[in-house]
Amino acid sequence: MPIRITGMNSGLDTESIITALTQTKKDKVDSLTGDQKKLTWKQDKWKELNKKVVSFYNGALSKMRFSDAYTKKTTTASNANAVSVITDGNAMDATQTLDINSLAKAAYMTGQEVKNGDTKATKDTSIEELRLSAGDKLKFSIGGDSSNVLEVGIEEGDTIGSVLSKLQNATSTDGTKLNFNFDDKNGRFYVSSKTTGEAASFDILLDDESTAAMTKLGLTKKEDGSNYIKGSSAEIVLNGETYTSDNNTFEVNGLTITANQVASGITLSTKQDTSGIYDNIKSMLKEYNDLMKEFSTLYNADKAKKYSMLTDDQKSEMSDKEVEEWEKKIKDGLLSGDETIGSLRTGLRGITNLGFDITLKDGTTSKLFLADFGIGTGSYFSTEVNERDLLHIDGDKDDSATSGNTDKLSAMIMTDPDAVRGFFTEFAKSMYSKMSDLMKGTEYSSSFTVYEDKLMASQYSSYNTKISSAQKALEAMQDSLYKKFSAMETALAKTNSNSGSLTGFFGG
Repeated sequence: MPIRITGMNSGLDTESIITALTQTKKDKVDSLTGDQKKLTWKQDKWKELNKKVVSFYNGALSKMRFSDAYTKKTTTASNANAVSVITDGNAMDATQTLDINSLAKAAYMTGQEVKNGDTKATKDTSIEELRLSAGDKLKFSIGGDSSNVLEVGIEEGDTIGSVLSKLQNATSTDGTKLNFNFDDKNGRFYVSSKTTGEAASFDILLDDESTAAMTKLGLTKKEDGSNYIKGSSAEIVLNGETYTSDNNTFEVNGLTITANQVASGITLSTKQDTSGIYDNIKSMLKEYNDLMKEFSTLYNADKAKKYSMLTDDQKSEMSDKEVEEWEKKIKDGLLSGDETIGSLRTGLRGITNLGFDITLKDGTTSKLFLADFGIGTGSYFSTEVNERDLLHIDGDKDDSATSGNTDKLSAMIMTDPDAVRGFFTEFAKSMYSKMSDLMKGTEYSSSFTVYEDKLMASQYSSYNTKISSAQKALEAMQDSLYKKFSAMETALAKTNSNSGSLTGFFGG
């Protein structure tokens, strides 16, 4: 902006005069700028709310449309230290007997001490010092199969360290690798299989090519075999039938059994997990409640009409805290009475009033409602205004409003779990469908969006144009006025100059 020096001859405060004369146009710029900022706040508020809506839609609500969410089962073991069990929905309600005969082990060998003369060998010890010959080999069979061999060759210039590196990188015929290490402090090789079980086990393989090298590097068994543990598989007997596993885990008819210690006479009891089904339903309703409470809070908020957007000049006269509190009042009321939020509330609330025809355990069909499961809203007059849409479960120990009521939901899960599944899958499907409709893409909104994001983006761009035009109009008026006052100052300067000359001529 150019530096202007005015009022030198007239003595007028032209800066203040021009500011006053252009204030209307300045107010228009400030108003448009404030409205655009308010729109930005509104967009941010909607984005945050939309994220929560989509999370509920894709998460808890979507999951509860399928029967898997209601086929929860649990298995208890009479010896929980010996075994752990994961139960899927296909497992049968039953009591079974289990013996754990053995656990899976990884093969392991502690090599015998390697000597370089009278001292322990180290990784730096060369094959020549150990009197090994180039062309000798080290061989290990895998899984009890003599044709599945891991082998490395000894080459001239090798050290124990380079041989160790070869062993660590080697694979058997079928791609199996083993763990190798050489401990300088103890002068020994250590070997183990990568995983437990017979299939991954190893054994030393001695023949004309390998016996010398294996012996001199201590990769042999003692006479009593005490330095070698063979890899073995786990074995259990379930209801008289024997099962084996290479990793202590067995999958049998919907049960994932993990053996932790050898034991016998274990009883496994599988039954319907009523608490798991209850928790899933409660979790879905909690997310629904969280959304509905936020909808109500935003919809019923004070519009804060007396709080207008602050200009930069107004902010400069306030503290940061005062500005923050002022703007918070405006932000909190941005969606007050919003028609879109009203539609969302009405749409979702309508689903909670629906009934569904459900087949009961006695074969009859009955139209069931949430109330039949002890689920409903609180008393209208005694419930806080923003919580009137919330659903409560009778007997829910975490809900002070209904914890003392009879727990109908748990009772229904115990006595007729299929009816519970039937009702809540239909309930979830109906709400999911309603939300799908509410989030359909339109001319003004994107897909999976509950607000008019496209329209708001267009409005934001429109503000840029309006602000630019208003700013240009302000600057044009300012320039025009400065030119007029400048011309006046020039004329006054001339008049003053001429007046001074006449006064001098007449000897004034």
